[in-house]
Amino acid sequence: MNLVALAYLGSHFLSLLGNGIAAVALPLIVLQITGSPLSMGVISASTAVPAVLIGLLAGFVLDRWNRRNISVASDLISAASVAALPVVDMLWGLELWWFVALGILGSFGDVPGGTAREVLVAAVVRRSGVSLERLVGVRQTLTSAALVVGPALTGTLVALVGPSAVFFITAGTSAAAALLTLVIPREAGRVPKSDALAETPWRQVIGGFSVLRHSRFLVATIVLIVGLTTVGGGLQGLVLPLHFSMIARPELLGLVLTSMAGGMLAGALLFSAISTRLSRRAWLTMGFAALTVGYLALSTLASLPVIFISAGLVGVSNALLGAVLGVLQVEKTPERARGRVLALQNTALQLAAPLGIGGAGIVAELSSPVVAGLAVSAVWVLALLSVLATRSLHDLERDEAA
Repeated sequence: MNLVALAYLGSHFLSLLGNGIAAVALPLIVLQITGSPLSMGVISASTAVPAVLIGLLAGFVLDRWNRRNISVASDLISAASVAALPVVDMLWGLELWWFVALGILGSFGDVPGGTAREVLVAAVVRRSGVSLERLVGVRQTLTSAALVVGPALTGTLVALVGPSAVFFITAGTSAAAALLTLVIPREAGRVPKSDALAETPWRQVIGGFSVLRHSRFLVATIVLIVGLTTVGGGLQGLVLPLHFSMIARPELLGLVLTSMAGGMLAGALLFSAISTRLSRRAWLTMGFAALTVGYLALSTLASLPVIFISAGLVGVSNALLGAVLGVLQVEKTPERARGRVLALQNTALQLAAPLGIGGAGIVAELSSPVVAGLAVSAVWVLALLSVLATRSLHDLERDEAA
């Protein structure tokens, strides 16, 4: 791999690693300062709506201005928002409203930044000469690695420097990600000239919906990804924590999630190594079958071996599907509208996980964790069957984006 590809992948890993560390450290410091478990719910609810609005705005911005520069600016904003937490804590003392305000500020970096890196994939492929399958496969591997390393590293860092000071380290990873992105030539981030650039912002945002309306494939991939996120949110965010709490074994939750992350790493490595040896249809078929079996088995909560094995299977199949769908989205999305389409997808994902958690919570309250798990797993089955019924995934082999 040449320098451009390495810089892109390094930036992606560091940004995700920082997010992973912050995701674990934030609840610790919130609970330490507020003493209320409800505080994290207040912060999440308060930042959800701004994140959705920012996600929609990000699509317009990414299809109008230099995408590399937006990625750099986003990482710097993320760095500033998390570095401000320990600074505020030292100067004035943190209160709940500080977490909300800085969380909203961080959304201006996290949401556009993640979308910008996805949009830049095609340009990095052209500049580096690395195949799209290999680049996406390696990126998926690094995503999985960050999910494994981040939480494990956080425990050590919190013990060494304390939960508040950890955010300086998180800020450092975001700043380093911005510096690495600067290695990518500025020209790689330029938006292709099109008539859309002369349109009003509102018409440009609507243009993203128009692209989706004319592409059954892109709609199908978004349905699948939203279905995955909804079920993942319900199982990981409510069903599994509730189950282990009820059997008085809360320490097992981290081990199950580690098993899932390890499966993701294995699946990503497998795809990265032999992605071109199998057809895309074969990869998707294996991923669909394995994920469906994994979700249903995990939902039964039958025994600890079943939970651990099915969690690993979910991780492997998630990585395979994520890699294949990521490749296909790059190929099938017109480059002039790629920012808006991916922003719409990521905006939907902002709502999918809370919806899964909320739906699972209602069902669990009325019945049991097993019924709740099966109910959210049914969301994935329905999403998959609806996509297969429309035959939206019939043309899967290589096709350059417009």
